[in-house]
Amino acid sequence: MKRIKIFDTTLRDGEQSPGCSMNLQEKLEVAQCLERLRVDVIEAGFAIASPGDFESVQSVARTIKDCTVASLARATKKDIDTAWEAVKEAADPRIHLFLATSPLHMEYKLKMTPEEVLERTAEMTAYAKRYTSNVEFSAEDATRSDPEFLAKIVRAAIRAGATVVNLPDTVGYTTPAEMQALIAYVLEQVEEAHEIELSVHCHNDLGMAVANSLAGVLGGATQIECTINGIGERAGNTSMEEAVMAIRTRADVYDAATNIDTTQIYRASKTVYDIIGQSAPLNKPIVGKNAFLHESGIHQHGVLANKKTYEILTPESVGVRVNSIVLGKHSGKHAVESQLRQMGYDLTPEELVRCFEEFKVLCDKKKVITDADLEALVSHNTRATESEDGYKLDWFAVHTSNFTTATATISLKRGDERFEEVCLGDGPIDAACLAIDKIIQPEPHSFEILNIKSISEGKDTLGDVNIRLSAHGRSFSGHGLSTDIMEASILAYLEAANRLMAYTKRHKEEE
Repeated sequence: MKRIKIFDTTLRDGEQSPGCSMNLQEKLEVAQCLERLRVDVIEAGFAIASPGDFESVQSVARTIKDCTVASLARATKKDIDTAWEAVKEAADPRIHLFLATSPLHMEYKLKMTPEEVLERTAEMTAYAKRYTSNVEFSAEDATRSDPEFLAKIVRAAIRAGATVVNLPDTVGYTTPAEMQALIAYVLEQVEEAHEIELSVHCHNDLGMAVANSLAGVLGGATQIECTINGIGERAGNTSMEEAVMAIRTRADVYDAATNIDTTQIYRASKTVYDIIGQSAPLNKPIVGKNAFLHESGIHQHGVLANKKTYEILTPESVGVRVNSIVLGKHSGKHAVESQLRQMGYDLTPEELVRCFEEFKVLCDKKKVITDADLEALVSHNTRATESEDGYKLDWFAVHTSNFTTATATISLKRGDERFEEVCLGDGPIDAACLAIDKIIQPEPHSFEILNIKSISEGKDTLGDVNIRLSAHGRSFSGHGLSTDIMEASILAYLEAANRLMAYTKRHKEEE
């Protein structure tokens, strides 16, 4: 079997998607999930995009030890210099430069002739090679490029020192048959391509990103570029979990394998969804709630007789636990720690103490604590806040009915100071948000999303609230967790507002 490398760009292509922005601590949390997954390459960001992007790429490079860490760069010396400064402390740094090669992009975006693009490709690849032997070149919009010209570009990049060449379907335009043929054509025309990694990076505009990536493997590609949950610009990217499990399940077709620890897939997926304030669609392959459920009587009968009748992969293979042990108020810290370890969480002593304290509080409100509850507590307690000087909830009181105007009283703490405001609103959540706004006075913003969901079954379940605000052309998400849905909503809005304030402060300092 040939080895297919997994290049994960959740922190770059995924994070730059509207509504998917992450702060530094969240990016580090995702990077550590990717390291546990054993991805081959983590594209940590686009270092030159902003000081914040540079810092996040540099922090990931300094933290991750078992994966290659890459930064994207345009084919310019300044971009390449900045990318190298950001990743140079990585255990295995990579510079990933790109240049468009389709007639449409060359004429209207780059305003360069094909000859100039060819010359720039060779020159900038050689320039990046001065810093590191690990250089990747991407021919942007490769699937709409002239095949003969693309072969010249690939040859020029390899001769200038590229060890990986990527042929992206930048706008999700191609089909599986075309992608397979394109990879095979390049390998046939460029003898040097057999000595390097040939990569595919597919977008999902027509819903074929995973299929196109797998077709690239059939054509001879040895690296797939993808994201957790398929997040990314427009309709998204190749979904890492889908591509990996397809290769694992149909090894007979692809004659290939990856190095991914698939038991870490569900945890990584949920981490990313929680951070961006979303949840997996019910029918999302691999990680959706319905992925391993059977309602049809015929299906249920078959599964009871032999799971393979209707399950081509097991929940356990992707890290979904189905035989959960329940915990309660009589459970001790060691029992909780043991359960968390079985779930794949290795907490620091400080994180374990915080989580256990929350666990005991929850036990007074719920009779039975499930794996889903524990997972929610861990995610909530191990995620760092955006700013140490942010506002925190002290207490709240709301009054609402179907014949009076909703009223909310909010008390917040910031350091040793306390602030209190009362507001009327169109419902208790609106009143509470308006009271918070009167205290912290955030920048003008719009309310994009309010998602409320239950963590487990029962009327005493934890309420999980995600809120997303929009301002300055960016999105700021917040997450709240409580058996009291009002408290969860207030916590979520406060977290999002704190992030908006922190961004505004950084933006003003950078100016």
